[in-house]
Amino acid sequence: MFLKDKKSGNLIEVLSISNLIDPFQPKVAGRFHAGEEMPEPSNFDKADLIFPSDEALPRCWIDAKYRE
Repeated sequence: MFLKDKKSGNLIEVLSISNLIDPFQPKVAGRFHAGEEMPEPSNFDKADLIFPSDEALPRCWIDAKYRE
């Protein structure tokens, strides 16, 4: 799955979908998709990620207390 970094606008390939949808995980492993070479995976704050369509991530993926 690809998401977009809010700051740079670059696409990020998410390497762990289960961490992405887990609201208790504040970071997700991924790597930038910009340039010719594939970079090493990094951890990204979910708060800094959006969908490529510029929509925010679902609250239930970010906030563990979304039902309150």
